Amino acid sequence: MKIAIYGYGNLGRGVELAVRQNPDMELTAVFTRRPANQIKLQTENVRVLPANEILKYKDLVDVLIICGGSATDLPEMTPMLASDFNVIDSFDTHAKIPEHFENVDNASKKSGHISMISCGWDPGLFSLNRLYASAILPNGNDYTFWGRGVSQGHSDAIRRIDGVLDARQYTVPIESSVNAVKEGKAPTLTTREKHKRECYVVAKEGADLQKIENEIKSMPNYFADYDTTVTFISADEMEKNHSELPHGGSVIRSGKVGKDGKHTCVIEYNLKLDSNPEFTASVLVAYARALYKMNNKGVTGCKTVFDIAPADLSLLSSEELRKKML
Repeated sequence: MKIAIYGYGNLGRGVELAVRQNPDMELTAVFTRRPANQIKLQTENVRVLPANEILKYKDLVDVLIICGGSATDLPEMTPMLASDFNVIDSFDTHAKIPEHFENVDNASKKSGHISMISCGWDPGLFSLNRLYASAILPNGNDYTFWGRGVSQGHSDAIRRIDGVLDARQYTVPIESSVNAVKEGKAPTLTTREKHKRECYVVAKEGADLQKIENEIKSMPNYFADYDTTVTFISADEMEKNHSELPHGGSVIRSGKVGKDGKHTCVIEYNLKLDSNPEFTASVLVAYARALYKMNNKGVTGCKTVFDIAPADLSLLSSEELRKKML
């Protein structure tokens, strides 16, 4: 299976490493908007090519993994590239998924290709577990907790504040709320009762620290609805203690079963990730295999994790799966 990467940031580097762990795949090319001679891969004999020349290399690629940002990159890139390739992305702006799906689906169907959007862990694996749990426990409530982990979008929002050199923002579930859900109490939780925000900021010399802190804590859609702490640190401390990108979280559903809902059942799915981008990349690569299998059967159009048979993710045959995993 010939895999190509479009975009070589943290996620693209993760995809490169994930492909190396799968013996049925090979990385054939990386397409970049940066000067190609500035990209140093960790895999030998793989071409680094300008993004604007990608159409010249259609025959190189079975599945193109698009590693761009959800805010501005993927809404344009994925539909455009779906006109000429089998593609997969990790678009994660939940409210805009229906619109993005329709655009990519139209492009894929017109070109006879298969595509997949919003593949990762949320949306992605968490979405699957919300579906499974709600189908099994229809009389119940869903809860999703994220963290403790670095929110790259929130960190970027802080870095855009005047006087800030660097920042990391950690999303932290509130333990008492998580425990109440796990115990089957089915609490009604506000945004502030589910998560808190921890911000670590490197400020420019002479910057007004109180002004920066106030601007962070009052920022709508990011921090205003949460209990937020701001800690100012040195650049050395940032590099030493906050250079990694961990994340994770839990999907929990608490529901009632039996006569008159007498018995409580709790379903929980949990992730703890040392590297958010490398794990997301591994999810993308597994689903790229499924797309390849489906396209070989003549399937076209856009898909999500809800449309993929679990067996298509695996290297193993159906017989081996029944023997070893069922």
